[in-house]
Amino acid sequence: MSTLITPHTDARMANIIEKVRGGERLNLEDGVYLYESNDLLTIGQLANEVNQRKNGNKVYFIENMSLYFTNVCESRCAFCNFRKDEGEEGAYTLSGQEMVQYVEQHIHPGVREFHIVGGHNDNVPFQYYVDSLSALNERFPEVTLKAYTAAEIDFFTRISGLSIREVLEQLRAAGLKTLTGGGAEILSDQYRKKMRVDKANVEEYLEVHRTAHHLGMKTHTTMLYGSIESREDRIRHMLQIRDLQDETGGFMVFIPLSMQPKNKNAGIMRRNSAYEDLKTIAVSRLMLDNFDHIKAYFINIGAQLTQVALSFGASDVHGTILKERISHAAGALTPEGLTREELIWLVKGAGRIPVERDTFYNEIKVYE
Repeated sequence: MSTLITPHTDARMANIIEKVRGGERLNLEDGVYLYESNDLLTIGQLANEVNQRKNGNKVYFIENMSLYFTNVCESRCAFCNFRKDEGEEGAYTLSGQEMVQYVEQHIHPGVREFHIVGGHNDNVPFQYYVDSLSALNERFPEVTLKAYTAAEIDFFTRISGLSIREVLEQLRAAGLKTLTGGGAEILSDQYRKKMRVDKANVEEYLEVHRTAHHLGMKTHTTMLYGSIESREDRIRHMLQIRDLQDETGGFMVFIPLSMQPKNKNAGIMRRNSAYEDLKTIAVSRLMLDNFDHIKAYFINIGAQLTQVALSFGASDVHGTILKERISHAAGALTPEGLTREELIWLVKGAGRIPVERDTFYNEIKVYE
């Protein structure tokens, strides 16, 4: 085994190293200890070892577009600056054909995935959301529809009177192939109450993904960190996701999302530190032993830190995106998207091998 960068490791860290290298699962106390430790280099090296065993030097990305049919939302989550009320200045709700026209103006050859999320707009019926996917699927049948969060699916059950399974079946018939990971925030009902997360609770979020997995769908999942939650809250979040993955095996990737302040002029004390972002990626890699991939999301942490994250356990840099809106409606200072060439440069600059993938991590092209 490789020698640790920091040789003066205490007994507790040494025990965790032995567990990880021996294939033994880390528990809640281990995860909290890692978060409280200042030995970032050891944690990062250990996470890198785990990732190397799973993925070697390969780092994945996809050519995709982010689409937002509506920003009208009934929920008023404390951290969100994307939502609008119906009739408010800047509010919009696009029809399927309007979105098709937008895509026709902005799509470029090679796009393999539409990443679709939006507000919980109860001014339109559930059929609107079905028809939105149908319009895209009919016009762009070669592009995979990755659409809606688990919270949106739960919202659809409330406005339609259908079960989770029935909602998913109707959306799949319209072209849905996988769910996005958003809406998880922190999987703690206490946190969700304090942060006014007026949408799917913990059990509802997990049940949507469980149902999707039982239907044969592979999905994504996230964690939005950096506000009022404790480090133990973050580890408990990961453990709940890990338990569901043990049960279904349906998650493809875990995406830690660094909380953005509400405006671009916020000072550095209102943002997560690079130290915290790297530690979260590394701890995620160590705790989620049954996940193939941990994503470094450049939209929230920046391109340069994403490069560093590839040595701290991350194996995915998301995709081209083209024009991200939710984080940038808040205080994100990062690019709204990157080109294929920029992503390849980013990965190669970190000493890794870029791999263009499809939504389901099938390799399209390896850029040696």
